[in-house]
Amino acid sequence: MPLKTLGLLVFILSFGAVATDAPPPLSPARTMSDAGMVDIRSLAPAISEDMKYAGTDNFTGKVVEGYGAPKCFLRTQAAQALAKVEASLQKQGYALQLWDCYRPARAVAAFVRWASDLSEASTKAAHYPNLGKDKLLGEYIAPVSGHSRGATVDLTLMKCTAGQCKPLDMGTPFDFFDPLAHTADPRITPKQKANRARLLKAMAAEGFTNYPQEWWHYTLPAAAPPAVYDVPIL
Repeated sequence: MPLKTLGLLVFILSFGAVATDAPPPLSPARTMSDAGMVDIRSLAPAISEDMKYAGTDNFTGKVVEGYGAPKCFLRTQAAQALAKVEASLQKQGYALQLWDCYRPARAVAAFVRWASDLSEASTKAAHYPNLGKDKLLGEYIAPVSGHSRGATVDLTLMKCTAGQCKPLDMGTPFDFFDPLAHTADPRITPKQKANRARLLKAMAAEGFTNYPQEWWHYTLPAAAPPAVYDVPIL
């Protein structure tokens, strides 16, 4: 890891201690196997993936550091649970689409750098139209992410008909930094509320919990270790 990135990562982990009293340890794992992670497609080969940070269609407008391939890795227990959610939904005529899974700590550091650069606002219209960029760090972009523990996923729900699956209307796009993205925001339509509730029910059935400020964000607490990881996605 470049020295500059390592220094920022140490700062970020220390900054996280403000809220938690102690920074999370950084795992020495160098490979996905060392970290106890597997590719979700080893368990659910046909699951839909649109891994946002491995491309430019994300709030930074760039491929994010640490994302060398558009793959979803998770701790084995979390991957197994997610595969069960997908199998259950398919029986009901639905399917998941994944946007992000394990997130290297260096990617979180890249998010913090982006949020701190107030001169760069090329994605404002799509991702934070109602907020100043100076409001994003902390509430919307965390200095330490649960994704780096390998048990958190960002995803949406699709309806499948005659072999074709289309994403449901959830009220906002992914990574929309606004209270409208809160899972229970009262301004969404009844249909959007029902779609969010269906996703919530399906994920909860396998032990995933939702982060109330982001309808797309789910964690399997039983699979989350104390440490965060910085293994690049390759």
